[in-house]
Amino acid sequence: MDLHELITRTVEGLEYEVVDIEQSPRGRILRVFIDKTTKGGGIDVDDCALVSNQLSRVLAVENVDYDRLEVSSPGLDRVLKKEADFERFAGSEVNLRLRLPVGGRRNFNGVLHGVQDGKVRLTIDTGEVELELGNVDKARLVPKFD
Repeated sequence: MDLHELITRTVEGLEYEVVDIEQSPRGRILRVFIDKTTKGGGIDVDDCALVSNQLSRVLAVENVDYDRLEVSSPGLDRVLKKEADFERFAGSEVNLRLRLPVGGRRNFNGVLHGVQDGKVRLTIDTGEVELELGNVDKARLVPKFD
């Protein structure tokens, strides 16, 4: 079993979602970003500690060599990677960058309307656009401050 699969299975077993996994170039630092599987509520220190303790034990049993494990929330500007992320956060404002330009643009800011037939739907300043999910290089939520 590869490292990403091992981490994902462990975290999902605790009823959290893996948002992202980062490794330093030589694999010495593991960063795991987790979220709750429901839209309401966020990740707190207790959630991170629970996941960190469980992952530490599993990684030791599996003889995974690393120096430091960091477990964190994805933050207010949460990255969107999976199709389910784009559905879950429909109605939120997003910043989206494409791999290949569409209509001479690679960057789009707008309100997310989910995914339909493999296309991300956004309302931007000039109207509604549909962008291929496979062409999305990076997508993040835009934090809202009251």
